[in-house]
Amino acid sequence: MKKTPLIPIIFFLIITGSLLPACKKDVVHILNLGNFSDTTGTLKDAAAAAGIHFGMAIDYSDFTGNATYASIVKANCDQVTFENEMKGQYLLQNDGSVNFTQADALLNAVTNAGLKVYGHTLIWYQQQNATYLNSIVGGSGGGVSNLLTNGGFESWTGSTPTGWAYYNQVNGNFSQGTGGANVHGGNYSLAVNVTAGAAQNYQLQVASPSFPVVQGHVYLVSFWIMSPVGGSQYQVEGRSPNGSVAYSGNQSTPSTWTLKTFSFTAASSGNGMITFDMGASPNGTTYIDDVSVIDQTAAQQNSTPTAIAHRLDSVMQRYITTVVGHYAGKVVAWDVVNELFTDNGQIRNNTNTPNSNGNPNFFVWSNYLGDSLAIKAFQYARAADPNALLFINDYNLESSPAKLDSLIAYVNRLKSAGVPIDGIGTQMHIAWNTSPAAIDNMFQQLAATGLKIRISELDVKINPYAKPNIAATPLDEYFAYQAVAYQYVVQSYLKNVPKAQQYGITVWGVHDPDSWLYNNGNDFPLLFDSNYKKKPAFAAVLQALKANGQ
Repeated sequence: MKKTPLIPIIFFLIITGSLLPACKKDVVHILNLGNFSDTTGTLKDAAAAAGIHFGMAIDYSDFTGNATYASIVKANCDQVTFENEMKGQYLLQNDGSVNFTQADALLNAVTNAGLKVYGHTLIWYQQQNATYLNSIVGGSGGGVSNLLTNGGFESWTGSTPTGWAYYNQVNGNFSQGTGGANVHGGNYSLAVNVTAGAAQNYQLQVASPSFPVVQGHVYLVSFWIMSPVGGSQYQVEGRSPNGSVAYSGNQSTPSTWTLKTFSFTAASSGNGMITFDMGASPNGTTYIDDVSVIDQTAAQQNSTPTAIAHRLDSVMQRYITTVVGHYAGKVVAWDVVNELFTDNGQIRNNTNTPNSNGNPNFFVWSNYLGDSLAIKAFQYARAADPNALLFINDYNLESSPAKLDSLIAYVNRLKSAGVPIDGIGTQMHIAWNTSPAAIDNMFQQLAATGLKIRISELDVKINPYAKPNIAATPLDEYFAYQAVAYQYVVQSYLKNVPKAQQYGITVWGVHDPDSWLYNNGNDFPLLFDSNYKKKPAFAAVLQALKANGQ
């Protein structure tokens, strides 16, 4: 029978020798490849006998379209986590609404299969709808929206853009601008056609829809304009409700699409408007498009940290209340806050967690809400579903003492403040050579919080140093190392976490090609291989569950 190489075995025995009882003879034999051949039974049955849940992360298309994949999940899990479908990137829409279509479809499929759902995840800094969230905190217009309707001239009532009005068409007229070169954005622009040149500006005017203004506030008018006719001019007016008018004065019109701005201060409160005065030009056509009016004063007021935090907190409350409320009674537990800490134990912000790759789905909630993020998030989740268990979830807790210490201190603060937190998830994306002593220490410290402890995203790399072409080497030895590591994690969890605090174990995927670590076949971190066959790691986990910490 083939044995594993001596050097890795010796390494593992050295670092674990003081932790494993000498009377357990099977500890020595565990390094024999044949020791992991017994796969009799299912993981969920063994887990149930140990009093915990067992689950896997699943994908909609695989679970609903791959019978082999689905049968493995149904046979071995009593609970599943959606790998993506319940994340903000997939639920939250650009207008702030929530679309449950795909998540509901997967939930119905797994519920019909007799499985429970663990919700992942409500608040995270990745896989978010950053387009919408950045508009709230000020990434677009300082958190203040365009006050002007139909500024893009996309809606028309007859020959007039909806909401706009034509004045004094003495020396020309207005029409719908069409064609790629004559439109800045969308399908249409406003065409200003001068038929008798060089009259007064006011003799050819177009007035905007009215918009609310506040006395003393400064309003920034932005628009795109161009005319191929040399010598063309324009003037903008900002009109206050009391009849006061501010003028931009004659301005030269560029020959290519150019963004122009004009500011005016409202002289009174009520409904104001802007007009474009276009009469002082030679014969020809000028095009205007994508007009906006922003309350610049309000934008500055809304750019303070307090104002931003208030707006974002309102969004978070609405989002959590909507999602958790929608799944109340259907989702048994939630990762409320995911990956709040950096590896050095700091709460994330835009400085210590920069979006260095330009990820369009990246948004660091805690940059604006600070350490109050979890306090409010857990409160909102509990109010939306009093019966769901609520967890905080993070990674590298077994390898980063600073992060582990910070997380535990933070959790203890939440508990002291009466925040409704039920448990801690430790992801455990580890490798075959992760320190067993560090794993034990992590479980012992997490258990000392008194909360439920969950292994939330377990996988074990066989190729932690990313050596190229690992698949070309004999993998039996690596799979044995991997099995030992999987088994040790389960044993340590069941041994070091008191029974009343043990929630369960979730493996992050079903078979190797599912894994985020697969790397085109250069790592194989899960329990089933590419052909859906059980690996030694499956038997190792099964054995550890059956032993129930003994």
